[in-house]
Amino acid sequence: MLRRIILLLLALPTLAFAQLAPPPVAARAWLLLDVGSGQVLTAENPDQRIEPASLTKLMTAYLAFAAVKGKTLSLDQTIPVSPKAWKAPGSKMFIEPQTPVTVKELLHGMIVQSGNDACVALAEAIAGSEEAFAQLMNKEAARLGLKNTHFENATGLPHPSHLTTVRDLSVLATALIRDFPEFYSIYSVKEYTYNKIKQPNRNRLLFLDPTVDGVKTGHTDSAGYCLIASAKRNDRRLLSVVVGTTSDSVRAQESQKLLNWGYLAYDTVKVYSANQAVTEPRVWKGKENTVKAGFLNDFVLSVPKGDADKLKANVVSQQPLLAPIAKGQQIGTLQLSLGDKAIGEYPLVAIDEVPQAGWFGRLWDALRLWIKNL
Repeated sequence: MLRRIILLLLALPTLAFAQLAPPPVAARAWLLLDVGSGQVLTAENPDQRIEPASLTKLMTAYLAFAAVKGKTLSLDQTIPVSPKAWKAPGSKMFIEPQTPVTVKELLHGMIVQSGNDACVALAEAIAGSEEAFAQLMNKEAARLGLKNTHFENATGLPHPSHLTTVRDLSVLATALIRDFPEFYSIYSVKEYTYNKIKQPNRNRLLFLDPTVDGVKTGHTDSAGYCLIASAKRNDRRLLSVVVGTTSDSVRAQESQKLLNWGYLAYDTVKVYSANQAVTEPRVWKGKENTVKAGFLNDFVLSVPKGDADKLKANVVSQQPLLAPIAKGQQIGTLQLSLGDKAIGEYPLVAIDEVPQAGWFGRLWDALRLWIKNL
């Protein structure tokens, strides 16, 4: 249910009612997301297809985490290093064919050191070949709703068809943080040593802002300098995606600028608690005459600072509402606005189930509905 709400929010236009204007950003495309509410707070060219460079490794990591969680790989498992993995061009963790490496080491080498060799080794361990792994990446991209993404490899090395958008990248990063919290801490590791070679994490914000705990850098000559950064302040997580900047320092600077603006300009408000009844519509032909409608998880929303009291809600219920009703079944819609500006529509679901009434109750309600509709 929460995932569905977040996808609906991501599909909405960028919020246009912020009182504090967003800062100028020196990048080809960017997006700032409130992870808790799923709202895009500001964006430029969010659906323009761009090269992801090493931001690709978020999907490689997502599938690797899933393999470990699904027990098709284990962290202590040793992986043979193929000639292709050893010779992978670009950034490396410096694995060698004669030295087996563990899955745990490969994950750190891929995430902290951005090793292309680690990506290829993991791809081969999971799917047999990098080409087969790319098919898994595209299948998972479709499942996650990445509508403008296509992967050709596990590393992010340039290819004419290897493309995504900053909106899709924000969805992918959110899914990784949400689905694999047990692995997310690797993204905050500041340095890693393998094969006696110490390399720092390329995400400068980890060293500059103690609230930043990820996520990933990327760079090629054609893609420019890219960064997905995430910060958590007072239990509120924001995520920025910045691509196509001119240098390592600029991508950090522009990402920091977006994150700071998001925390300054917006508050996250819990509109309704999990299982709180927003409304109790009439139920026909059921063992109960009403049902509680609301959200199965806390429903939070980002609003301009100081404007929470301007939120207005309107409930549209489905009528006639006939039993049986399953818990989690959509039975209405919540329409929200801030002042006179619409924010969006969100599905209201049944918090409890309502079984059908006996034959007499169903017959009696059928008669009442017939009279009601005369």
